[in-house]
Amino acid sequence: MCLEKTLDYEFPSRARWKQDSGLVSKQKCWEAARTGLMFLTDDDIFSSAFCENSDKLINVHLFALAAKYYSLSSLGVCTPLEDVLEALKGDSEGATGIKPDEFMNNKKSHEVQVMSELVDGIANYCGIKQVIDIGSGKGYLSSFLSMQYNLKVYGIDSSSSNTNGAHERNRKLKKHWRAYQSRGKEKLKNLSLEKANDKPEESEINCKTINEELLNNANSLQNQDQVIIQNLLPCGFTEMATLETNTETEADLVTGTQSHETKLSEEVLAILNVLPADAVEDFSSSHTCVELCEEEKVQRKMTSLQTKAKKSSESNQYFPLTSCITAETELNDIITDLEDCMMVGLHTCGDLAANTLRIFTTKPEIKAVCSVGCCYHLLSEQFENQEECHDQVWGFPMCQYLKDKGWCCGRNARMSACLALERVAVGQMLPTESLFYRAVLQVIIEEIYGFAKSDRHVGKTFSKSSSFIDYVRRSLKKLELDDSKLYLEMNKRAAVLHRPNVYFFSGNGQKLLPWKNISCIMDYYKKYKDRMNELEAFNMLKVVLAPCIEVLILLDRLCYLKEQENIAWSGLVKLFDPVKSPRCYAVIALKN
Repeated sequence: MCLEKTLDYEFPSRARWKQDSGLVSKQKCWEAARTGLMFLTDDDIFSSAFCENSDKLINVHLFALAAKYYSLSSLGVCTPLEDVLEALKGDSEGATGIKPDEFMNNKKSHEVQVMSELVDGIANYCGIKQVIDIGSGKGYLSSFLSMQYNLKVYGIDSSSSNTNGAHERNRKLKKHWRAYQSRGKEKLKNLSLEKANDKPEESEINCKTINEELLNNANSLQNQDQVIIQNLLPCGFTEMATLETNTETEADLVTGTQSHETKLSEEVLAILNVLPADAVEDFSSSHTCVELCEEEKVQRKMTSLQTKAKKSSESNQYFPLTSCITAETELNDIITDLEDCMMVGLHTCGDLAANTLRIFTTKPEIKAVCSVGCCYHLLSEQFENQEECHDQVWGFPMCQYLKDKGWCCGRNARMSACLALERVAVGQMLPTESLFYRAVLQVIIEEIYGFAKSDRHVGKTFSKSSSFIDYVRRSLKKLELDDSKLYLEMNKRAAVLHRPNVYFFSGNGQKLLPWKNISCIMDYYKKYKDRMNELEAFNMLKVVLAPCIEVLILLDRLCYLKEQENIAWSGLVKLFDPVKSPRCYAVIALKN
C-alpha cells in the first residue's frame, strides 16, 4: 500500500521516483505487494520483478502479471452470474422484450438491464414484491424494475433535486410505456421469425413430424371417441360429432407449433363439448372439470385479466423519496408500509454501500440485498487517522478480521481502486493532463501556503477550466485558500524579474485577478512539463494495482456478511462489462 499512498499530485515536488532512472524502489512495491494484496505467500512472485542489488523494478511485465494474479478475476472467489440466475430460475412477468436503451444511454442501459433481471430473479425466489433502491439517483433502475417487472419500488436518495427529477422522469416514462411495450413485443416477434427462417429445413421436418404424429394420434382418438359417442348420443348427433372432431383435427395440423400434450388435450375437450352434461362423468372419472361455454370462457378470461391488472397496479409503483441513509436509519420512519423486501443499490457511493449491508443484516424485513458500490475514495476509514472515535460507524474496514489487524488503505490507495484497468487496456487512456495539472497545483500550494493536505478536494475542476491559470484560480476557490497570498508572492517574483503588469480576464472580458504577472504561475507549469511522461508511467503502475485494492474492499464486505449468523448465502458476482461499467462487482446475500 505504500506505493498507493504516494500521491500522484505530490510526485513532481517530492520526486518519489529516482529522476535519473524513473524506477520505483523495491521497498515501496514490496510493501504494497506484501501487505496491500494480503494473499501473498513466502514464494512471492513479485520478488523476481526487482533487481536484488539496486532494489529497482526491472521487470514491469512480471509485476503486472503478479498484480493480475491477485485480482478478483483470477482469485476464483466470484460466483458466475449465469450460475446465480440458473439457481434463481423461476416464472418471471418481465417478458415484454423492452430494453432500457429506449430511454437511457448505453452505459446505464447495460447496467439497468443486467441488474434488473437479477433483482427480479431474487425477488421471485424470495417471494417478495417490494424493493428498496438505496441511492436511487434519477430512478433509472427503480422505474425499470417497477414497470418491467411489476415490483413496488421505493427509491431513496439524499438529493431532493434527484428525487424531483425522478418524479418527472417517471411521469414521462409512464406516458410512453405502452409504446415501448408494443415495440418490445414487435422485436420479440421479429426475433422469433428470424430464428425460424435461419433453419427452414429443420423447421419443416420438425413440423412435418409433429403433424404426422398428431394426425395418427388424432385419428386413433377419433376412432375411439366415435364408438363412445355413437353409444352415448342419438343417431342425429353422430355426424355432427364426427364433423366437429374432423374440424379440430384439421386445425391441429395447421397449428403444428404447439406441444403434443396440448393438442391431445384440445381433441378431448372438443369431444366433451358435444356430450350431454350427464355423459361427461361416465366418460372418464379422472376428468372432473366441465368445459365452459364460450361466454363463460370470455367472462373468466376477463376476470383473470382484471385480477392481474389489479395486482399489477398494486405492485407496479415507484415512489421516489428524499432521505439521507446511515447505518442507524429506521426504514419504518421513511416507508410506512414496509413489508418483506429486498435492498438494492446501483453504484452507491462511499459509505452508502457499507451502510446498505449493515441495514440489511439488522432489519428482519429485508430478505435479500444486491449492492454495487463505487467511489471508494469517499469511504471513511477507521484507522486512517489515529484519532479514536468509538461511536462512529466506518465504511472500512467492515469485517472483524481486518479490524483486529487495524487495517488502513488511505485515500490515495482508494483513489487508485477507482481507476479502470480494463478501459486502459482497450485504449481509453488516463487523463494525464488533468493529473499533471493537479500535481503542479500541489507544488504551488506547498510552496506558497506551506501545507500538503486538505480536507477539501478539487473535484472535476479540470473539465471546467479553459487553461492552467484558470484551473489554479478555480481550484484555490474550491479549496478555500486565500488567493491574495498567491497574488503577493507572484507580485514579488514579478518585481524581481522586472515584468510588466498583466491582468487575468474571464471569458466575458471581466478583469478577475490583479496578478502582476501570470507568467510566474506558468513558470511552475513549464518547469515540470518535461516530467509529464514520468507521471504517466507512475499512474500506469497505479492502474495495474487498482484491481488488487478493489479486491481488499470487496472481500472486506463479503467477509462481513460471512460473519453474520442470519445469512443463508452471500457472494460476489461480476454483473457488468468492465469496459462499459468499471465498477462491475455486486455483493449479494440472502437471509435464512
